[in-house]
Amino acid sequence: MKKWGILTVCLVLAGSLLAGCGNKPSEQAGDTTGSAKESKTIVLGTSADFPPYEFHKMVDGKDQIVGFDIEIAKQIAADMGAKLEVKDMDFKALLGELSSGRVDFVISGMTPDENRKKEVDFSNNYYKAEQAVVVREQDKDKYKTMKSLEGVSFGIQTGSIQEDIAKSIPGAKITGLGKINDIIMQLNSGRVDASIMEKPVAEAFIKNVKGLTIAEAVPEYQEDGYAIGVKKGNKELVDQINKTLDRLKSENKIDQFVSEASDLAVQK
Repeated sequence: MKKWGILTVCLVLAGSLLAGCGNKPSEQAGDTTGSAKESKTIVLGTSADFPPYEFHKMVDGKDQIVGFDIEIAKQIAADMGAKLEVKDMDFKALLGELSSGRVDFVISGMTPDENRKKEVDFSNNYYKAEQAVVVREQDKDKYKTMKSLEGVSFGIQTGSIQEDIAKSIPGAKITGLGKINDIIMQLNSGRVDASIMEKPVAEAFIKNVKGLTIAEAVPEYQEDGYAIGVKKGNKELVDQINKTLDRLKSENKIDQFVSEASDLAVQK
């Protein structure tokens, strides 16, 4: 995806009121000397419109943010002995929120490309997915190759890897939007002709939205998968996150989370 972010953990002393990281003084937000395990709350930044990675779902009558990225975040918080707070925002805002200290880490199907590495630090990669082209069902036969997409209008999530892919297509007319849901609406209404998404995301949407399908055209894009963003220089938090990721991989938990979130995403 996305994609298409990074802070130290806010330390909360016992007996004091819990405070959001964004309210801490800037020198505290950049402090990496304390143990993150002393923290009581760690704030996750995400763009919850990307099933099965992160998305809204009514669970037990309540609107909740769920997905396999969220399950990974829960495991990170648990290993740190911290409470997880989730902040939902546009994907393009994630890196700024991270750098400013309003969130401590970002998990949102984000690829650690060279431009992002200049702004934030990343964990080891935890997942890699294929790309897919989503079109209206009646147009599927039009788009069997990437060449057939030349000159086509695309709805693309702003700031995402998919935006880079679309820009590489000759003559592509790109409409940038903050949320995948908005892209789906534009596509269904005929305002754009196609979109590029992570394949698991595309599959989740077409199972829930009538009239859309995945085209035969397959974007060719070499990327290293997804990683978790933290504020630049916070090696301690990166190391703690990597330790959790290593454990989850050794226990085959990430594949389990992906399967469970995919099933949840298509449930009515």
